[in-house]
Amino acid sequence: MTILVTGATGSVGRPLVDELVAAGAPVRALTNNPAKAALPAGVEVARGYLGKPATLPAALAGVDTVYLAPLPAYVEEFARCAREAGVRRVVVLSGEPADYEAQGDPSTWHYHRIERAIEAAGFDWTFLRPGQFMNNTLDWAESIKKEGVVRAPYAGAVQTPIDLGDIAAVARVVLLSEEFGKQKVAMSGPEAITQPEEVAYIAAAIGREVRFEEQTPAEYLDQLAPVIGLETAQWLLDGFRMMSEYHLKPESTVADLTGRPAVTYREWAVANADVFR
Repeated sequence: MTILVTGATGSVGRPLVDELVAAGAPVRALTNNPAKAALPAGVEVARGYLGKPATLPAALAGVDTVYLAPLPAYVEEFARCAREAGVRRVVVLSGEPADYEAQGDPSTWHYHRIERAIEAAGFDWTFLRPGQFMNNTLDWAESIKKEGVVRAPYAGAVQTPIDLGDIAAVARVVLLSEEFGKQKVAMSGPEAITQPEEVAYIAAAIGREVRFEEQTPAEYLDQLAPVIGLETAQWLLDGFRMMSEYHLKPESTVADLTGRPAVTYREWAVANADVFR
């Protein structure tokens, strides 16, 4: 049966399409811009977007399983359309903070809102819960190139960052198996690491000194809120605070499910060194 990949040109959705095609699975890719997507041959393309619910019925027709990219503002509309289309199974790209969010005000829910809506709709669900993406640190490129410095809050926050390709590989295994129903699949990179340690790996990869300067929470919000909005900036800040209070530990999920080691941050920094030069 056809698998619909939503967010098929996104940071995880695009490599997931490649993973599924390589495995010989029938894939339909949901994208707003099919020409720009440059999807592999043999992939069925559905023009649309989760944020435009009117485009979903056609994309969902005949689909058994959906990989759901995280867009909490429209998850209820997606669930309704998927139920009406007869979708049986939904594999959600959620996040490690989902249970932590559930303890707070519902107005602040992000991943937990998605999980709750999909579970309530009665699908056979699996929630993929990666931690911090390694690619998030690409945001440091400009300040590294211009000043040789990274400024961020909570220097002691311990993360277990994961490579996007590893998330896609785990998602492919889950989508092609019936063994993960009603499971919350936590995943991470292979190491616990702080932001100053990440900066050191980048410095080694580019052969140049790079400093880490710890910001206060107020300085971080003042810098980021004008760019991405106060609500999103506060959400990111809360994540750093959480990781400073509750140190994350690596999960072996990537190796267990894919049969190969997860990418280390050092390997990621070397592979992406040109971005920081």
